[in-house]
Parts: sequence; structure tokens; C-alpha cells
Amino acid sequence: MSLTGTKVGWIGTGNMGSPMSRCLVAGGARVAVFDPSTDNMAACVAAGARAGISNHDVAADADMVFSMIPDDDVLRIVALGDKGVLAAMRPGAIYVDMSTVSPEVSIEVAAAADEAGVAFVRAPVSGSTILAEAGNLTIMASGPADAYQRCEPLFEAMAAIQFYVGEGEQARYMKLVLNLLAASTVGALAEALTFGRKGGLDWNVMLDVIGDSVVASPIVKYSLPPLKARNFSPAFSTDLMNKDMGLICEAAANVGVPTDIGDAVRRLFIATAEGGQGADNLTAAIRQLERQIGLGEPE
Repeated sequence: MSLTGTKVGWIGTGNMGSPMSRCLVAGGARVAVFDPSTDNMAACVAAGARAGISNHDVAADADMVFSMIPDDDVLRIVALGDKGVLAAMRPGAIYVDMSTVSPEVSIEVAAAADEAGVAFVRAPVSGSTILAEAGNLTIMASGPADAYQRCEPLFEAMAAIQFYVGEGEQARYMKLVLNLLAASTVGALAEALTFGRKGGLDWNVMLDVIGDSVVASPIVKYSLPPLKARNFSPAFSTDLMNKDMGLICEAAANVGVPTDIGDAVRRLFIATAEGGQGADNLTAAIRQLERQIGLGEPE
């Protein structure tokens, strides 16, 4: 479906926001982008987006405003107060936040959006920068059903799969559920691979066996080729996972759910970051455990 004529404001053109916004440009939307870093906006402008000068600038005339930003504090700055997008958006417009943030800050934004007469859709994503470039992310959305339906054509430009999970904060919890599973999987993989190496298993043989076994979930299969090459370039960094694990453990505590496994995995990723690997892919937790017990690089 063509997005021609749809006026979109996009805030946050980092590793994920840039390719996602460019998918909307490619679909025909009239996109204005803003990011505090002009360098981050360059690829979007080259693709046909307009470079905005502020949050207000890209929000004032938009049918929909999207944000893809790092954390709770930035979402408050982007959305709330006199300089936030909600103060600039016209009633009846839609604000879509696609970031991974806490349910608590999302509730704050929802209340402010309601006061402004703006529909608020929470739409975090699952997937890597590679999937974002290809428009093959998975989107989990919650918010007013009619607003979600208006967003669907734009989501289709960015994602291969989309789910509508409810009218409130369900999308926030769904994203945290996925990240808890992802972090726990990588943590278990790190421990298992280190254990295997210490027991004398060949690195490549061990990875081959895992890849052809019943434990080879999609995230494990996705991780195997770079692990074979000992490539820890960040598709999703340890620092980002540390941020998300903090959100997960806090949100779980707020609803009375213990996170014994989550706490253990969080300690591993904290140690990985403290070991100088915060900017590396979260699979660097494997290298952290290897170093911890004195293992060098596989032969």
C-alpha cells in the first residue's frame, strides 16, 4: 500500500531509527526527521527525508509522529513538557513510540497524550539492524485499536510481522518478555560453550552440533556464524542489553514476579561491560566467561 501523502515526523535516527524511517520514505511517506546528531540524519536526508531543526518542527504538521530513542529519560524529554512533541501535535494525530522503555514512563506519556487529544501507540520492535534495513522487523503494538489500524500501512513498510496485543501497556511487557528470553538464551549459551571448551570440545564442532540440535532456537542459529568467526561486532550491544535487563527486573518487581534467572544473567552482562566489552555484541558474554576462567581464543 502506498504511503503517499502521509506526513510523518520521525525522532531518533540512530542504528535502528535511521533504516526504519527510510523504509517509510521508500514507501512514499513525506518524512521529516530530527536527531540531536546531524550526522545521524544524513542517510535519511539522502534517501529523501527532510531534516528537521527540532522535535516541534517535525511534529507540528505531522499526521503521525514516531520516536525511536534510547531510554526513559530521553522519552520524557522527547514527549513531555513545553518542548515535547505532544505540545506541538494537533488533536487527532497519532504518536507512536517504538523504543524499549519501561511501562511506567509509557503510562506517563499515555496520560499526557490523552490530555493533548493525541492517540498514543506503543510499538516496540524485535530484530536487528540488518532486519531494519530490509524492512523485516517484528512489531508488537498496543494502544487504541482505531489508531493501530491507521498505523498498519506504515508498520507494514517497516516490518514483516506485526502483532496487536492490547489497548494499554501490553506491548511494553511483550518487548521485555522477549528480551528476557533473549538475554537468558545468550547467558545460557555463554555458560554452555565455556563449559564445553573446558571439557575439551572443539569450538567449531560444538557450534555445528548445537546448530543441528533441538536447542537451536532462531536466536541461537542467528548467533552461530559470527561466533564461528569470533566476531562480536554489535548487532545488539551488551550496554543496550544491560539497560533492558534493568527495565525487566524493575518491571517484574513492580508486578511481584521474582527474577532469579534474570538477576543472574544481568550480573553476567554487567561483568561483560565492566570488562570493557559494553559496546560489543551481547554474545561477548561468552568471551567474558572464557577470560574469567583463563581460556584464550579457540585454535
